[in-house]
Amino acid sequence: MSGWLEFISALVVFLLSHMVPVRPPVRPLLIRILGLRGYFVGYSVLSVLVLVWLIVAAGRAPYVGVIPPLEVFRWAPLIAMPVVCALAVAGISLVNPLSFGGMGRGAFDPARPGILAVSRHPLLLALLLWSLAHLLANGDLAHVLLFGLFAGFAGVGMVLIDRRIQRQIGLAAWQGLAQGTARLSVSGVAHVRFRLWQMAVIAGVYAALLGVHLPVIGVSPLP
Repeated sequence: MSGWLEFISALVVFLLSHMVPVRPPVRPLLIRILGLRGYFVGYSVLSVLVLVWLIVAAGRAPYVGVIPPLEVFRWAPLIAMPVVCALAVAGISLVNPLSFGGMGRGAFDPARPGILAVSRHPLLLALLLWSLAHLLANGDLAHVLLFGLFAGFAGVGMVLIDRRIQRQIGLAAWQGLAQGTARLSVSGVAHVRFRLWQMAVIAGVYAALLGVHLPVIGVSPLP
């Protein structure tokens, strides 16, 4: 299987892998069989494997130019990925009642929102920046479709999650929690403070991504 057929197949499998396991009839069944931890581990592993396949398949698709292959665009991922790593690490390591991904402990303090002052959805913002940077660096049709899909998913997801949580906890409660946060605010960076261990993790993740990019994806991340 090669070319457009592999890319379309990988894209269909990717979409199905993110739609079917989370559906109400399927998710409870999988949790009963695998346990909650087993479900999340299995779902995460499946998502990563399918994502890698999809990215590799996009690279194998026939080249159809859409965005001019300017040399400056090849720097976009290198510049954006430290920010992406910072958003991901900060988003995972704090309590976040306004979106998904927060695995921190304790209660959320609206007066000290941390990374949520930049975005209530740091993981989706990380996905959005990752997508746009790689879209610029890979301007052929397959990659524009691929990264455009991810960017659209991230942007729409921010709006939908805000609405869903407002319905779940009520508008007044949501406004109380979200008062120091934003869907997207560059000025919110002033409220962010990274601990030493977070900075070490961010640097380690960035270095690891640079190291595995060529052997896993098949393309050097360096311009």
